[in-house]
Amino acid sequence: MSDEMENIGAKRESAAKENKGLTIRDLVLTAILLAAGAVLKFFVGSVINFFGMKPNFIIAMYCMAIVLIRPKVWEAAVIGLLAGAICQFFPGTPWLNFLSEFFGAIVMALLIKIQLPKIGKKVDIMPMLATFISTVVSGGIYATFLLVVIKSTPEALAAYVPIVGFTALINCIIVQVLYYPLKATLK
Repeated sequence: MSDEMENIGAKRESAAKENKGLTIRDLVLTAILLAAGAVLKFFVGSVINFFGMKPNFIIAMYCMAIVLIRPKVWEAAVIGLLAGAICQFFPGTPWLNFLSEFFGAIVMALLIKIQLPKIGKKVDIMPMLATFISTVVSGGIYATFLLVVIKSTPEALAAYVPIVGFTALINCIIVQVLYYPLKATLK
């Protein structure tokens, strides 16, 4: 079993060196995480509802996928578009998630390439920070365009700030908690 895992890891490194892009394993992992995000959003998102604020598990899961597979920026953009397509099945503003998740995924792909010093040489906080910032970008774009479409006031935009901040906080916690077990499982 250990030899199999080493062979899988060697194949992944070889594919990355040859710059061929995502592997089948990467695509399957992304699909599973996006599906899990949709299921969590549908079933758990309604239960965990604080003052109208719901965690967006789809954002957390595409951030998790990007952290684990480290795609190129254009590949992350495609992941964001897929996440936006999944969001179309939930109530909200049609088509707006395509834009917000597209840019959220691009920001995530760019940020995750930054190497920060680890805390205690073990804890990598970049997944958490990148997820927080990516969620703020995604939610900020969504809220801004939503308010432009309905021609609302700046006060209404200010009301979205805590919603986006709360969602970003929940998402970064989810990603940080899941990062190490999933990373270990993929090795």
